[in-house]
Amino acid sequence: MIKAVIIDDIPEAITVLKSDLENYCVNIEVVGSAEGVVSGAKLIKEVQPDLVFLDIQMQDGSGFDLLEILPEKNFKLIFTTASDEYAVKAFKFSAVDYLLKPIDPDELMDAVSKIENQNQAADRIDLLKENFNQPKRIALNTLEKIHIVNVNEILRCESNINYTMFYFTDDTKLLVTKTLKEFDKLLGDHGFIRVHQSHLINTAFIKEFIKSDGYIIMKDGTKVPVSTRKKQVLMDMIANF
Repeated sequence: MIKAVIIDDIPEAITVLKSDLENYCVNIEVVGSAEGVVSGAKLIKEVQPDLVFLDIQMQDGSGFDLLEILPEKNFKLIFTTASDEYAVKAFKFSAVDYLLKPIDPDELMDAVSKIENQNQAADRIDLLKENFNQPKRIALNTLEKIHIVNVNEILRCESNINYTMFYFTDDTKLLVTKTLKEFDKLLGDHGFIRVHQSHLINTAFIKEFIKSDGYIIMKDGTKVPVSTRKKQVLMDMIANF
């Protein structure tokens, strides 16, 4: 059995999550709960759980405050949060497991299944805290490991079936295990534009736009095609540089 604790400042949320775990995740035993940062940190020290369900915002502080109290973090972590697009984007940028309230049982089972088979690096938690302000770095999953990179060092991204190839300003590249569509959503507010079904570019590195032939030349000399329907969007964006 996996020992778990729930830390949330809403008692009803604790009750519902505990019930869902009993009904849908029979390998999880809830051994305690707390409603705040201080009480939550005390509970974790006392019971030494394998897994913690941790609310982000509580009355006496945040989940990050709780983690800073603990000298050692010998447990796996699933954050819970209200439906907030900025919070969700921070989680996705950081590749950290999370559940949106109200928690869907299928998503709960999926999160528990994933957490059992993954290591959770402390640097991704630090990255999540950083990204709750303005995402500057992103965690990229490859088949071998998770890489944390600066967003402003991403030159462009290219679709590779169900994967995405990232190209960087230092001439390196990474094959990442997510689709281009997902990164289009994540990076669209950070100076990136999807100029073609297969290409997402960082507009900071556009050198030239050859309108007659419909392609962009990036600062590294790469030619990137621009779809007909994206030409005007790109021209409008360039006009506002």
